[in-house]
Amino acid sequence: MAVIGSDWQIPQSPSKLTDNDVHLWLAELSISPTYQETITNTLTADEKARADRFVFKKDRDHFIASRGTLRAMLGYYLNVEPAFVRFSYNSYGKPALRDQPASRKLCFNVSHSNGVALYAFAYDCEIGVDLEHIRNGMAETDIPERFFSSGEITALRKLPNEKQNEAFFNCWVRKEAYIKAKGMGLSLPLDQFEVSLANDDPKVGLEIETDSEEANRWQLYHLSPASEFTGALAVSGIERQVKAWQWKESFVSYQFKAQH
Repeated sequence: MAVIGSDWQIPQSPSKLTDNDVHLWLAELSISPTYQETITNTLTADEKARADRFVFKKDRDHFIASRGTLRAMLGYYLNVEPAFVRFSYNSYGKPALRDQPASRKLCFNVSHSNGVALYAFAYDCEIGVDLEHIRNGMAETDIPERFFSSGEITALRKLPNEKQNEAFFNCWVRKEAYIKAKGMGLSLPLDQFEVSLANDDPKVGLEIETDSEEANRWQLYHLSPASEFTGALAVSGIERQVKAWQWKESFVSYQFKAQH
């Protein structure tokens, strides 16, 4: 089980999502049978069929936990039953809420790794999150030379060997968060923009050599969600207040709803 970072508190009461906020939630995907039954009942037939296509039970259970918890969270913000939430998808597969008003759209993104899921919510913006479990040896592969920008490769290889693996994952999640926010998948080449690799500042640098104005309209944040994990958040537009919490199964049982 992951050790969730000390800054990710269990909320004592519901918190309203304002236009200037980003809400982050961290959730374990290993859940109790009671909670799994509750959230499975909120899934659509298509989602249940997708779950059934997983070969291994653990993967199937984690999909149900991730998707069902997303529905519970969206129900919290929309003040509707989770089963009533409906999704649409762009041509690259990025999900969004269907049938939203033209203004004040609730936007979200999800990432999961090694039994932990990270969710992000904000109004009227492009938003992306990425979460990775830090594994040994990744910086020693040819992945940086294949996918990183020349500046990122130089910065990575200048670091002492013992610091390169963490820097590799910092770079990877920041690039992933940005392309997920853009909603273009890998049609946006990873080496066409550059991020900073350090983790000593919550705000992360982003440079796009061919379009400085595009880079300036983004906020990129470093996240430390759990022991041996790193993460990143990308949000378009104004700088927002980022609030981070742990999600617990009990929130569903006592109808943890937003106050509108």
